[in-house]
Amino acid sequence: MLVALAGGVGAAKLLKGLAAVHDPADIMAVVNTGDDLVLHGLHISPDIDSVTYALAGLDNAATGWGVVNESWTVAENLRAIGGVTWFQLGDRDLATHLYRTQRLSEGATLSEVTAELAAARGVATRLIPMSDDPVRTRVTLADPGEGAPAEVAFQDYFVRLGHDVAVASLRFEGADRARAAPGVLDAIASAERVVCCPSNPVVSIGPILAVPRVLDALVARRASVVAVSPIVAGAALKGPADRLLRELGYESSALGVARLYAPWAATFVIDEADAALAPAIEELEMRCVVTGTVMSDPAATDALARAVLAA
Repeated sequence: MLVALAGGVGAAKLLKGLAAVHDPADIMAVVNTGDDLVLHGLHISPDIDSVTYALAGLDNAATGWGVVNESWTVAENLRAIGGVTWFQLGDRDLATHLYRTQRLSEGATLSEVTAELAAARGVATRLIPMSDDPVRTRVTLADPGEGAPAEVAFQDYFVRLGHDVAVASLRFEGADRARAAPGVLDAIASAERVVCCPSNPVVSIGPILAVPRVLDALVARRASVVAVSPIVAGAALKGPADRLLRELGYESSALGVARLYAPWAATFVIDEADAALAPAIEELEMRCVVTGTVMSDPAATDALARAVLAA
């Protein structure tokens, strides 16, 4: 089995490629839930949904999030009556959150609901949250402004504030009490290969590692772990990963990410633009693979997936 650690859009793209060149039923994606939130009384799991929609061929390539051919009737009417609309939910996307919330209220676990939604969308890859227990990424702002809270929920930082504010620190609320979702630790222990997708190291991969025993499981399988850098030529292709790394005291480069991953990943995949960093990465006792990592089209995505499988 191939196990993948997955965040949002970058992970969704690579998983789509992996499912195209490898038996999708032989892949398990362990997905970050630190971004989850409750809004309008609905449980929303942005990273799980991004991965599900991508593997189902329903992802919106224009926005990078949500569902293709979306409509916005509910959001428009909510705005007209003065409701909360900073986090927009399209009509097709809304159906997912309604189903998830209902099933959770009936006593189903997040793992069970995620499997049901994936099956309903025709997704063969096994998708599983990192934990069925609530873990929430909390962001401390460096300069929140007069009267504003210093600490906010991740989606407040990412969407409401447009991730355009400096960050002083992060914490993963509830991680110390969480348990890895059923099957996660066994899958890591028995996997032929573990792939860390090109996701934000601190807010997508970080929460997964914060779940007790997950990091230990990865360290024990270090020789079989392949990680893909989300940073190319010092910048993130999408999102605030580069700025977050700098603000939290890390180097915003493929080498900086390699230093974070070196204790638990033996192989690191970087873009051709960063080939000069390969010797320094190999000094970390990591095998460095240089290839094209920018998934600009399906052919490039599939080529990266093949390179990861061959690494």
